[in-house]
Amino acid sequence: MIDTLQPTIKCSVGITAHNEEANIGEIIEAVTTQRLHQVEITEIIIVASGCTDSTVEIIESYMSKEPRLKLFIQERREGKTSAINIFLRHAQENICVLESGDTIPHEDAIENMVRMFNDPAVGMTGAHKVPVNTPEHIIGLLSHLRLKMEHQLCLEIPRLGELIAFRKLFDEIPPDVAMDEAFVEALVIKRGLQVRYAPDAVVFNMGPETLSDFVKQRRRNHAGHLHLRAKYGYEVSSMGSPQFVKLSLEEIWGALQL
Repeated sequence: MIDTLQPTIKCSVGITAHNEEANIGEIIEAVTTQRLHQVEITEIIIVASGCTDSTVEIIESYMSKEPRLKLFIQERREGKTSAINIFLRHAQENICVLESGDTIPHEDAIENMVRMFNDPAVGMTGAHKVPVNTPEHIIGLLSHLRLKMEHQLCLEIPRLGELIAFRKLFDEIPPDVAMDEAFVEALVIKRGLQVRYAPDAVVFNMGPETLSDFVKQRRRNHAGHLHLRAKYGYEVSSMGSPQFVKLSLEEIWGALQL
């Protein structure tokens, strides 16, 4: 329900999905039933890329009962950046929310992120990522430690991903950019606007389930950040940060005490 006593901020939500049949129904339910007061979701744009499972059929089954849903299909998987650019081309609102198809937003996550744009100085906000992996296993423990550390860092130096919101200051992201959230951050800061963390906007995320996948993910992200620095001259806030190193050591030491 929208609170008419407060100024309403309209937003477009974009979801990128590749073979997400196990999760796409749940994310649609979560987004369409968000608790909203100062925020209105006017459209939910899903870009399904190269899906070979029943992702598209599941999305289509929701479209008859949810008029805000719009589906765009890429026959071939062309990368997340390509899917995001489809979303940007079709998004009607000035505030865009972007979410990965393998996450689930808490019931008030979008409200808590988007309402921050009442401040005209804010250009980008991001959610608090919470892992759903069990911490009893080593890979689950690594995911919990990493996201706990990232949360502590974000309270001082925002480092956003998985679920973000931003002002539509650009029409597309260059196709060679792998770290889309970091590139949006760079554009927002270049415009003189602020990047803010929304710790009360929780998004649930399944991290890597094998050590190999965990290492690949970290390497891919680091390589993406290095490319962003080399080609576009932007260094993400956490790279080389003494605070990041301090928090890392504290979390590792805490884990060793368990």
